[in-house]
Parts: sequence; C-alpha cells; structure tokens
Amino acid sequence: MTGSVFYKLGDAMYVNITNRCSCDCVFCIRKNGDAVGDASSLWLAHEPTLDEIRADFAKQDLHDIREIVFCGYGEPLERADDAVAICEHIKSACDLPVRLNTNGLVALFNPDFDIERLRVFDAISVSLNSDNAHDYQRATRFAKADADTAFAAMLDFAAQCKNFAEVMFSVVAFPKCEEYWNEEKCRQISAKMQIPLRIREYSG
Repeated sequence: MTGSVFYKLGDAMYVNITNRCSCDCVFCIRKNGDAVGDASSLWLAHEPTLDEIRADFAKQDLHDIREIVFCGYGEPLERADDAVAICEHIKSACDLPVRLNTNGLVALFNPDFDIERLRVFDAISVSLNSDNAHDYQRATRFAKADADTAFAAMLDFAAQCKNFAEVMFSVVAFPKCEEYWNEEKCRQISAKMQIPLRIREYSG
C-alpha cells in the first residue's frame, strides 16, 4: 500500500489508519508535506483493512519504543470502531501503553459511537485548539456543526474520557497562534476541568 500505516518519531510508534478528517485546521502539518518521522509518506492509497493493519503491525520492531500513538494524516476516530479493534489487537500483542490523539468531535461526525469503548486506550490527547468557540471554529474550520456546538462537544468529550483514561488537552504553538488561542485562558480551562494542558511545538 502507498503511504505508511506505522511510522516512528522519537521513541514512539504512530498509527496512521485514515486520511479522512472533519476539520481543516489552519496549522495542520499535512499541508506542509508528505513525510513525518521515518515515513516517506503518510498519504494512503486506500484505507487499510483490519487484516492489513494487523499484518503490518506484526512486522514492526518495537525495540526502544516507549508508547504507541494513534495519530497520522487524518482523525483516527473517523474509523472509530476500527481504531478500537486495532488498539485491542496491539495491546494483546505487547505491553506498551497506547495513546489516542483526537479532535474530540466524534459525537458530531459519528454520533452512534459509544465513547465508553475508548477505555481500551491508556491515554487520550484532545486538541483544545482555542480558549473560545469563535476562535476554535476559525482554527479548526469544522464544517459539520456551528462554533458553539463544536467547542462544547469537544469539551464534553474530554470530560467523559476523563472517567476512564488519562486525558490531556493540547494546543499547537504555530505562527500567529495568538490569533486563535490565549495561553492563560487555555490554562484556565485546563485547571477548571482538571485536565493537564500540553503546548505542542509547530512542525512546519
């Protein structure tokens, strides 16, 4: 298949299962090129089947890998059922912790999915992206709901996941990021919800 499903960056192995995403974030790294980590391209010629992903995982060298992260050139929960199944397979094959990076909007683009099923993941990183609904919509350009609905859904997702997994918020420090989020206000949301905040460096 063209495009890597598994790729390494630092001491983590990443899982790229789809190129679909309901957002069009202004800072998305996939706008800047094809390659991340040791992958020459993360653009998939087709969405790999579960069998293809399992077979590919069996070939991976997990030596010196600290964690496995579902994060690629798409939103993993666009394939929510498959993401859960793949995570279950990985955890049956190794003892490494598995983290999910997500925009937290699955309730809006996949409303039938039961968020409780994500308890198979050890950690969940939710893209906070902004400190208010208006700028959140400007940053993510989510097309399936209005700004207030999307921002509230993301926060509610994080709150629900906190009941069964280690949850963190993330924002990306990218050029002109001050147009979209204020660090102090993001930290206030983080403190109020008792969810740690991570500021990620921009890869551009």
